[in-house]
Amino acid sequence: MSQRSKARVLVIVQNLPVPLDRRVWLECQALVAEGIGVSVICPKGPGDPSFAVIDGVPVYKYRPAPATSGALSYLFEFVYCWIRTALLSLRVWRRDGFSVIQACNPPDTYWLLARLWRTRGVRFVYDQHDLNPEVFRSRFGEPRGVRARLEYGALTWLERCTYRAADEVISTNESYRRVAVTRGNCDPDHVTVVRSGPDTSRMRPRPPEPGLRHDRSLLVYLGIMGPQDGVDIALHAMAELVHERGREDVHLALLGFGDSLGDLRRLATELRLDDHVTFTGRADTEMIARYLSTAVVGLCPDPSSPLNDVSTMNKVMEYMSYAVPVVAFDLTETRVSAGDTGVLVDPRAGAAGLADAVAALLDDPDRRIALSLAARQRAVEDLDWAQQAIRYVGVHRRALGMADAVGSVRPRGVRAAAPAESGADLLRALVATRMPAGAGQDDDRGDWMLPSPRPAAGTESWRADRSGTTDSHTVRPTAADLEPVAVTGPLGPAASRSVDPEPLA
Repeated sequence: MSQRSKARVLVIVQNLPVPLDRRVWLECQALVAEGIGVSVICPKGPGDPSFAVIDGVPVYKYRPAPATSGALSYLFEFVYCWIRTALLSLRVWRRDGFSVIQACNPPDTYWLLARLWRTRGVRFVYDQHDLNPEVFRSRFGEPRGVRARLEYGALTWLERCTYRAADEVISTNESYRRVAVTRGNCDPDHVTVVRSGPDTSRMRPRPPEPGLRHDRSLLVYLGIMGPQDGVDIALHAMAELVHERGREDVHLALLGFGDSLGDLRRLATELRLDDHVTFTGRADTEMIARYLSTAVVGLCPDPSSPLNDVSTMNKVMEYMSYAVPVVAFDLTETRVSAGDTGVLVDPRAGAAGLADAVAALLDDPDRRIALSLAARQRAVEDLDWAQQAIRYVGVHRRALGMADAVGSVRPRGVRAAAPAESGADLLRALVATRMPAGAGQDDDRGDWMLPSPRPAAGTESWRADRSGTTDSHTVRPTAADLEPVAVTGPLGPAASRSVDPEPLA
């Protein structure tokens, strides 16, 4: 049996099902592409089976912990999930085998399971998604009182135990890496930054769906809705726009779920925003593509906090993948992700500052389109997951003891760039169609319209026209255009892939 065929990784996730956890699913796909076997243990989502093989990955799932309340609810959940995971790991060992365990936090409790499996020669990779001590401080403030200090001390102890048990540590950004090296006393040579980059070969713009925007300009929030995520700030910004500034031309779609979802629904009603806000609940890949391809602004209202100041917000890069400019508070890692392709607001400005930035973008469509194009280009060229996949696979090759610790994973579906005028114009036309008639305008210009059905390659041009004007974008599609095409031309060097015209059919 070859070295590669014997290599197998068990990935443990507790806070989200797989493949709903997009980062973890991309990691699994990267391992499979490298020829390394992978199995997953995670909780069930609604309607999920206990076992399934998804794209070659065996996924073992357990029923989530029963809903409880009170001081011991978190402890009960941790113990319940740990026991269910430990039992399933025995099943995975018998059925699939594994030589590496990768635990994705939160929580930081699986170091003990890794210690137990070390007796069988299994190595441990710690994929740190959250800094749990900072999560505590962000939600509850600095620990004061006996109980708070005990809880905070337990979190720091669990994190320290996890660092000590790990053979390799994966950090999502340089800020997290510094914590692992300093607070965790980890060997810098065994702490690797693997950013949560988007898969831009799949996450790409399609024609917008006017029905989602309710004849208004669509703003979107995508992500978990917890106390530290600032979704309440986004709602207050909407109230400022609608009620204080009289803007009836905006609608906000909130995609996701979390501990604060019920409170946020009630807040929207209290703020008289029910006609201007849509709560979608859990969002799958298709829903995300539909809404982000229709949105004109993506909101990242996460406020400054001990956690948010050093965390990478995945939503920012997902907005960028769909050519949606982000309006966010100016936090360290948000600036790293967005670069100069979004609008960053002083966190002290609060909801009013977000409202100012949104209004300015809506009233300046030329700037909005320029930021949209730049965001997509940055997502493809600088942030794409394919670049991170090589680093990620390298971590596991080291853990598996492979002679060459550099993976051979390459971006899937990379194709030669389309002619500059084709790719850039097509993306520009798609972005332009997102604004409803007259939105952000002082005149009576109408909607942008794309042809249907789409023309065949090399036969005729696509022409995106704006009703009531002579404005247009003309694109003559080539065979490359009917595959993922590139953002090129005025934005600089050719990117590897971008808009997929297929949904135009």
